[in-house]
Amino acid sequence: MHIFYAAPDTPNFEFKSNLWNINLCLPIKDMGHEVTKFKYDLEKVFHIYFYSDANKRKFLIEKSRKKVGEELLRQVKEAHSYKKLDLLLSYFYDLHILPEAIDEIQAMGITTVNWYCNGSYQLNLVSEISPHYDWCLVPEKFRLQDYIAMGARPIYCQEAANPNIYKPYDLSKEFDVTFVGQAYGDRPQYIRYLLDRGIDVRVWGYGWQNFSPETKTAMQAISWQRALYIGKRLLTPQGWQAVRQSFQKMLSSPSGEQDSFSTTVALPPEILGSTLSDLEMIQMYSRSKINLGFSTCGNTHLTDQRILQVRLRDFEVPMSGGFYMVEYMEELEEFFEIGKEIVCYTDPEDLADKIRYYLAHDEERERIRLAGMQRARSEHTWHKRFEMAFQQMGLS
Repeated sequence: MHIFYAAPDTPNFEFKSNLWNINLCLPIKDMGHEVTKFKYDLEKVFHIYFYSDANKRKFLIEKSRKKVGEELLRQVKEAHSYKKLDLLLSYFYDLHILPEAIDEIQAMGITTVNWYCNGSYQLNLVSEISPHYDWCLVPEKFRLQDYIAMGARPIYCQEAANPNIYKPYDLSKEFDVTFVGQAYGDRPQYIRYLLDRGIDVRVWGYGWQNFSPETKTAMQAISWQRALYIGKRLLTPQGWQAVRQSFQKMLSSPSGEQDSFSTTVALPPEILGSTLSDLEMIQMYSRSKINLGFSTCGNTHLTDQRILQVRLRDFEVPMSGGFYMVEYMEELEEFFEIGKEIVCYTDPEDLADKIRYYLAHDEERERIRLAGMQRARSEHTWHKRFEMAFQQMGLS
């Protein structure tokens, strides 16, 4: 097939990664398909979403959606005239593109499909464009009916990993327990719990430095200075409104800090690592005796309905030859034999107990690690996921 691929390289532009190219684009090429990539700076588009001025944000998003759509159509038509396109595969949010652009591509006889992996708790971000695609690839099984209700056609396509990239490295086991990923949700609380019980755990990723006591104090000072700067710089009612809102945020939190740092969790700086590159992250799986995974989506642990989700990491770590321990959810049993290929925990206490057990039982840990790697590499590749999805779409 000739596939037009339109997706950012990373799901989060706060750090540089080639994540989606590694996991989506390269496997499609491996399968023998011809791929034409959308040449556009989608990072610039994504940043508009975080504008504090709601009216300006709405204006810029609509302007950007039109521009992205026009450029997408131009490049699609150019590729289509060179060689007939069979499929548009995108990773778009509503903020990226207007539905009419998708409709126009469909009218050219090109099948359209959108991949999106945050529907577990942010389905609203694709609710407008999803019904306009021929298909939506959905990794959240419990959201399939929600897609149907909004008029979309979902295909259950769980996440996976690329075995040509995610593989074991012959490195010594330097760390007992590690986690690589962003600091949010209940993750810091889990790490604090383990530390308080004498478990040597290390973390790497965006946001963890914010939980260092020194950083929290510095961020408080910076917040006050930034608020004053905004007001003096703008010299407008809007500027002083921003100051007032900043002060109210800080004063309303118990320690006078910003909301994002108002947690009571403080972590020792020596266990907090910076963001790793894609290769460094994969190698860390081989450098660690136990690799942790967390299943909570966003900050849903603060709501009445805590949402859990199978994640990319649930396949990356085993495929890379790492021993993997993640919070239990029933859907995981469809992909791994719990206790024999990966290990699951139910709460912080259970996690601490199982960490101690498997650190003390090297041979059992090694058997599980090898079995998990074999299962992931034989069944949970993107190549197999796409093969299944293309068959359901009626594409060869």
